[in-house]
Amino acid sequence: MAKINGDGNQVEAKQESTTTESGESMESNWTEVTESFDHMNLKMDLLHGIYGYGFEKPSAIQKQAIKPCCEGRDVIAQAQSGTGKTATFSISVLQLVDEKIRDIQALILAPTRELAQQ
Repeated sequence: MAKINGDGNQVEAKQESTTTESGESMESNWTEVTESFDHMNLKMDLLHGIYGYGFEKPSAIQKQAIKPCCEGRDVIAQAQSGTGKTATFSISVLQLVDEKIRDIQALILAPTRELAQQ
């Protein structure tokens, strides 16, 4: 798989395949996996909200996608329904929002009414 780096040059992106706890195969060129929300360098208020909402540990998609999202990388994530994709991008967006700025900082587009209501 080839990708374009920040200088506009084409580079080879190493893609690895891993197997999740539920036995599903996941391919990624992001090799870092963060095993807990505590190790994702999230805001303390956000961490309190995550744990207060009942999350105990990140799902496979969250372990691999939250950090690159928070670093501003382009991420394409595909996983089964109910695996935590919505929480993944929600946590990432909330991490990047500056609470002191009273202007729009994020826009989330949803392709269906069902997803928009989530």
